[in-house]
Amino acid sequence: MDLRIKPDRKLRILPTRDESVRAIQMHAPRAGALAERSLEKVRPSLHWFYRARRRLATVAVAVLAGWILLHVTFGANGMVVYRQKRTEYHNLQKEISTLQKENDQYNQRIKALQTDPGSIEKEAREQLHYTRPGEVVYVDPNPPNPQAPAAATAQK
Repeated sequence: MDLRIKPDRKLRILPTRDESVRAIQMHAPRAGALAERSLEKVRPSLHWFYRARRRLATVAVAVLAGWILLHVTFGANGMVVYRQKRTEYHNLQKEISTLQKENDQYNQRIKALQTDPGSIEKEAREQLHYTRPGEVVYVDPNPPNPQAPAAATAQK
């Protein structure tokens, strides 16, 4: 069995510090020239951007203000939704008020039926058809019949 380490061709030996410094010194003039050429190409657009910086800032602020206005007006918690919620709130308050009044009327009727003999008598006469001796109660002999719904299909 052979346990020797064979040299790997993909393995690379890193350069020493002195070699790295020499490589940088050798390529520095070309890198400087490349940077200078790139800067000369970009300089006109940088000059235009510097001259137009106030206009660009004004446009950016105007766009931001427009977006905020739209968001405040039509957003998830905007004015449109706020007005809808406020209308819904007022409608619910009215409904609560009417239900509270109805509840108070029922409570008064319950209290009257528990304590007032006159209201007990009135309720007995209406619901149970009670009468006093000598009174005559008139009842409609033919109560109205509910109309049958029209047939959905035509008959032959």
